Amino acid sequence: MKISYLVMSIFGAYLCWGYNAQATEAAIPNTHITVQGPMISEKEAALIKRGEYVAHLGDCIACHTADKGAAMAGGREFPTPFGKVYSTNITPDTQAGIGKYSFAQFDRAMRKGVTADGHNLYPAMPYPSYAKMSEDDMRALYAYLQQGLAPINQPNQPSEMRWPFSMRWGLTFWNAAFLDAESFKPDTTKDAVWNRGAYLVQGLGHCGACHTPRGIAFQEKAMSDADSHGNRYLAGETVEAWHARSLRNLWEVEDTAYLLKTGKNRFTTVSGNMAEVIHHSTQHFTDADRTAIATYLKSLPPGENEQPIPESTGAATVPTDLYTTRGGLGYVQFCVACHRQDGLGVKDMFPPLMQNPTLNSADPSTLLHIMLTGGKTAETAAHPRVYAMPAFARLSDQELAEILNFVRAIWGHHAEPITASQIKKMRAHLNSNITDAALFDTPRLADMLTSPNAGQLIQGMRLHLETRALLPQNVGSSLNCTSCHLNVGTVADASPFLGVSAVFPGYAARSGRIITLEERINGCFERSMNGKPLPMDSESMKAMVAYFDWMKKDIRSQDKIAGRGVGKVDMSLKPNVENGRQVYATQCEVCHGNDGQGSRQAEGRVIYPPLWGDDSFNIGAGMARTYTAAAFVLSNMPVGFHQKFPLGQGGISEQDAVDVAAYFTHQPRPDFPGKTKDWPKDKKPMDARY
Repeated sequence: MKISYLVMSIFGAYLCWGYNAQATEAAIPNTHITVQGPMISEKEAALIKRGEYVAHLGDCIACHTADKGAAMAGGREFPTPFGKVYSTNITPDTQAGIGKYSFAQFDRAMRKGVTADGHNLYPAMPYPSYAKMSEDDMRALYAYLQQGLAPINQPNQPSEMRWPFSMRWGLTFWNAAFLDAESFKPDTTKDAVWNRGAYLVQGLGHCGACHTPRGIAFQEKAMSDADSHGNRYLAGETVEAWHARSLRNLWEVEDTAYLLKTGKNRFTTVSGNMAEVIHHSTQHFTDADRTAIATYLKSLPPGENEQPIPESTGAATVPTDLYTTRGGLGYVQFCVACHRQDGLGVKDMFPPLMQNPTLNSADPSTLLHIMLTGGKTAETAAHPRVYAMPAFARLSDQELAEILNFVRAIWGHHAEPITASQIKKMRAHLNSNITDAALFDTPRLADMLTSPNAGQLIQGMRLHLETRALLPQNVGSSLNCTSCHLNVGTVADASPFLGVSAVFPGYAARSGRIITLEERINGCFERSMNGKPLPMDSESMKAMVAYFDWMKKDIRSQDKIAGRGVGKVDMSLKPNVENGRQVYATQCEVCHGNDGQGSRQAEGRVIYPPLWGDDSFNIGAGMARTYTAAAFVLSNMPVGFHQKFPLGQGGISEQDAVDVAAYFTHQPRPDFPGKTKDWPKDKKPMDARY
């Protein structure tokens, strides 16, 4: 009996760890409720609507809805080391759901984990927290589940648990030891806002299920801050390879409330299961409830051995060793496009690294999990667009350790170094290896450090990354080479530099003759960046050529390189410019501006380049050609759209790519005076601007 009791305790707690529901904002959602049964009174309708809001507070839909399944009809699979368990149907269907439950039976299931037929629920359903619910909220939730949902006759799928985990009777003893079925008792020394927050966090939000450490029987060590071990309540725990951070003494109230509404704030962006919590639950809370939750969390003193939230060290600056260390160069190649050289990220899109709690955490589980499997932001009404971070499992354990230790040393409050063996262990746990079948193997910028001319190579790379800043006399727009040659020429189908210098000297149709690599580089300055050519014997030109030559590796001119160029689109597709305008508004405007002006940091530094206007590429650029631009867009835009390595790039249809390319390529842009000398022998492309 003792063994069974402990085993069932472990199993119950394991399942609890997979779920988290915090409380957050917005007035009671104005959703449409389909009332089942006969006409009801206005009072009953209000109770049902209130119950729908309580369901959001308790995050019922996340667990009780299968992927692409009917809402609340159950069937969501939860794999565990002991077998599988499936969520149950809680619609009012009388056969498969809870349509026959009396209020007393429903109340017992919610507070004590015992169903109408008397069997014990696994604590995957967090009844130890729901036990704190008020009777008013319980009755409202009951009314909503019984009358506000359509009955769905979807039979419950039996659990597939191995013996002895398939036996539930051991939970009776677990409940006797750890369950307090009493409802929430307000603290009379605190105000109404604090007490509302405490009620939501401890009860319906069941935040402790993930964020409170577990005891020997895998019970939560405390169910509230007032318990005998109250200093451990919400002090953080590692859950399914995610670190559920401490919620004690959290950010300022406004920061926490905003995160609960949007899934992000000025310090961080939620990840893992918490993105689901924001989407299904907390974004629907009233402003007052989000503020109450944030107020309560802020009031809790820091837990034992808790890492403090690092204080701002002033304006962000570019790290001094960004270009002199393997970790820094790895960061430049794989992280800068979103998180920027100074680690500030991009507001409302990609999170900053300075003061980021995931980066600073003593337990790096979440950081490793995200790097190996990627992640997505929460979809909310305030921020409906989801941004994705791809998995970087293609990088070796050592490469990931180098990058992570660089950013943790700079922006992570000097958190403990991460070892390659830690990453290897996490990779095995997550079964996370190379996540795509791409043949293109990007060169690693960090390897330049072993070259005899490392300084020159790094300068050449920087001239591609920071062209406008380093060569202001030669660039007449706001572009850098990496504006098109993504990640400094290391991304497939974005004109990567891999092996390019092997084809020079080579014939160029525009010039009608054989040209050198130096002439090709100057062609970009003149035709694309509305600028002036570099002197052929300048140190800058030599550095750029050296970088190209390093990218050549042992590739020969006749070799076919997967991913070289920008790919192709079907040139028989006829562009629909009006649809292109709509695609631009929905997919491109967030980065490139509502009038093609691009986006900039506060001090004016360009984040994402203008797509038309005086500061954009001129009509001599390859990107000024409709179908060339369409091919680039098809493979590479937008970034952060899904989880393709390394930028989450691409994802729109071929027709939409042609349409949006036709829209932005023909917008006003600088002229190219030298255009009269182009195409002297060969037929110019059908989509050339001149």
